[in-house]
Amino acid sequence: MAGMRAVHKKDGTTFKFSGDLREAIEKAEKELKEKDGTERHTFLKWQYDNAKKALETYNRRLEDLHDFIRLGKEELEKKEKLAEKTFNIAMDNFKRKTERLAQIANPVIKQVYENQGHMYENILIPITDGKRMYNISCNLKAAYESESKEVVKSFEKSILLHVIDEAWKENLRELDELKHSVQNASYEQKDPLLIYKLESVTLFDAMVNKINNQTISILMRGQIPVQEAPDEQAARRVEVRQAAPEQRQDMSKYRENKQDLSDPNQQAAASQDTREQQKREPIRAEKTVGRNDPCPCGSGKKYKNCHGKNL
Repeated sequence: MAGMRAVHKKDGTTFKFSGDLREAIEKAEKELKEKDGTERHTFLKWQYDNAKKALETYNRRLEDLHDFIRLGKEELEKKEKLAEKTFNIAMDNFKRKTERLAQIANPVIKQVYENQGHMYENILIPITDGKRMYNISCNLKAAYESESKEVVKSFEKSILLHVIDEAWKENLRELDELKHSVQNASYEQKDPLLIYKLESVTLFDAMVNKINNQTISILMRGQIPVQEAPDEQAARRVEVRQAAPEQRQDMSKYRENKQDLSDPNQQAAASQDTREQQKREPIRAEKTVGRNDPCPCGSGKKYKNCHGKNL
């Protein structure tokens, strides 16, 4: 028969089908392939669109991040420049103050070294920050040879050691108080040793900041007190007295003399004691009945067995 084809199976049996059926199968396979291709193309296009949108979003966020980083760098550069400018101004001011301090101390040191240099090895120089006076010990020969620059070095070293010593003693006192206070942490189910370590680190950081701030404050305000001329001192004392005269309150208006009272009735009233007199009465001691005394009711029984039985 035309259009028939024999197909042999593995088990040895054979069957035949017509050409129309074969064409129908091939057509169905072709349509299935075209359909699968269309669906796959649609799926791939959807994936591509999503990836493209995600890439665009990522690029926008990346640009925003770059702008943020750029602005952060600009702000950081501004802060660094401002900090550097402030530091340079402070250092220039400190250098001028130290040079001024050396200029004031140099004539005295030169005079002492040339006249009494064989008698003294070290010299005490008074320096004040406006609140406290510090006596700075300095080698006389070194100060004379360095034109009083050694005085500035001794001042810086002495102030730093003094501030560290005071701050360290205060820190030890705070640690001792902390050692007693952290014992209550056990009631809160906490480890007292851990709390002590954490708080001690905080106290140490605070001590370091205090040392830095106090040292800079004293060094920036330190100066040698200069004795003024007598005329200037007298003028300043006069100015102080004129600017802040001693103020005394006039108490005369609160005083009252009996001699100022011309009216006899007023004099009598002033001399009379108007306080209320308290009446004095004799102290009366109430008579009490003992437990073994006869009862006052006249029953002949003891008081403890009669009316004082329940007392």
